[in-house]
Amino acid sequence: MISFLHGEVAQVLPDRVIVDVGGVGFQVLVSVRDAADMPPAGSDVKVYTYMSVSEDAIRLYGFLSQDDLNVYKTLISVSGVGPKAALGILGALSANDIRFAVFSDDDKALAKAPGIGAKTAKKLILELKDKLKLEDAIAVGGMDDPAQGGGAASSVIDEELSEAVQALAALGYSNSEALRAVRKVKATEDMQTQDILKQALKYIGL
Repeated sequence: MISFLHGEVAQVLPDRVIVDVGGVGFQVLVSVRDAADMPPAGSDVKVYTYMSVSEDAIRLYGFLSQDDLNVYKTLISVSGVGPKAALGILGALSANDIRFAVFSDDDKALAKAPGIGAKTAKKLILELKDKLKLEDAIAVGGMDDPAQGGGAASSVIDEELSEAVQALAALGYSNSEALRAVRKVKATEDMQTQDILKQALKYIGL
């Protein structure tokens, strides 16, 4: 199993990238978002991968972030969603956009992905609610201050943010509204849930 590739970008195409790892070129299928964000040929790159083995081929699907790969694996765990369809979803929506759509029952957002109809979108929401975690949308990419990164302190902040999201939801706001508002708060280690909640309320509806 290949967990990731770390090498040099040899070529970038609309739906794939060739990564040169020690003189061996690996063809990796990527989403249109990651293809657009891929560094130019000759640049160093790390691509997180998922290997799909079928009767007629072995394919590598790649992602520029571990979070996208994790969500991808969750998507393909849903019956009827194959590797290509899941890649199409992550091409249209980011990992957090998918979380927002799932927890706010926004099937229309998911249906915008290629090959995903209204029926499949509703099925995704139903099944993914038990597989995705709302707090992950806070923990992943939710902190802009490097001083907040890592360790026990980060865990405490994430817990306070998660509680703030739950408090907003209890007040009647949708999970999506609550999450977007809380993620805009510049949280620090000395902030309590109520402090985060007060600031988040200022961002509701913005």
